[in-house]
Amino acid sequence: MKSTNLAFFGLFGILIGMLSGLILSCAAPLPRVALFAYNLEDPYIASFVSQISDQVGNSFTLETYDARNSQVLQNEDLELAVKEGVDLLLVNPVDRLSAYGIIQHARERDIPLIFFNREPLATDLALWDSTYYVGAQAIQSAVLQAELVASLFGGNPQSLNLFDRNADNRIQAILFKGEQGHQDAEIRTTGFVETMTTMGFDLEVLALEVANWDRAEAYDTSGPLFANFGSQIELVVSNNDNMALGVISRMRQISLFEDTNQNGRVDQDDSGWIPVIGIDGLDEAVIQIEEGYLYGTVVNDSNRMATAIAELSRVLLGQRSWEDFPFPLTNEKYIWIDYLPFSRGLP
Repeated sequence: MKSTNLAFFGLFGILIGMLSGLILSCAAPLPRVALFAYNLEDPYIASFVSQISDQVGNSFTLETYDARNSQVLQNEDLELAVKEGVDLLLVNPVDRLSAYGIIQHARERDIPLIFFNREPLATDLALWDSTYYVGAQAIQSAVLQAELVASLFGGNPQSLNLFDRNADNRIQAILFKGEQGHQDAEIRTTGFVETMTTMGFDLEVLALEVANWDRAEAYDTSGPLFANFGSQIELVVSNNDNMALGVISRMRQISLFEDTNQNGRVDQDDSGWIPVIGIDGLDEAVIQIEEGYLYGTVVNDSNRMATAIAELSRVLLGQRSWEDFPFPLTNEKYIWIDYLPFSRGLP
């Protein structure tokens, strides 16, 4: 009898194991989500995509496509992903005007869509209810840059401090624009100038260079500017940290930064120090701020955006409810994440 019971329970265990395996094999696969980055050679975007992947965890399968700054390639990848069947699209478009066609294509297949980092036109976002945008408002970054500069120059536009090196009560600056015609680049550039003017500061733009968000291009284009304007330059303003770091490399090469007090880092009162300010909050930029080469940056909080994208994805995939969604939704389309100023002495 005992051996019979053992045999029975052994057989029962085998059947339970087989049944469990069958149930697991029949379980629904994880949703498939396709992410399209405009260019993974952009360090901010590369970090951003990595943060999205971290935030997603095991909620769904994330497949990443790199357009390498080609809208044609991104369109081909989108077409392939949609044809193969995905449950959600996350799109950082190469050209924001391409959003119209992307939305129409997604709507035909009933695939919800989240844009990020490059904001489509409001009229395009309105084409379909299942289309959203997660990002930051570019004008805020321009205002915060201007406020950092105003603070550095003493806060009183009628009486600038020692950083007005020629004591003419004007701030002579060179500006680096990310990309001609790019929405954020245009707003960051004009917004900075207009905010400085609104605050009462006399800003003289010695030169405005387009460096396409690229460090090497900023390095190359800044050389002739320092040769031409030399000691006239009192400020360098960049649309992003990557270009700012390129300019700093050039400045270091021509010995504009000197540790004159021999304390192991560059200080604002060291001879030849010129303030450089960026946007994004790259890890390398934070290090350069601590070392004194970069005056400050405006943090484009990609980690919080990545959290918002992951949480919104779970809602759109039916994994959580709108009632549990932790971010405010503006006009049923937008999730805005605030920029944050950062410089030595600020938290």
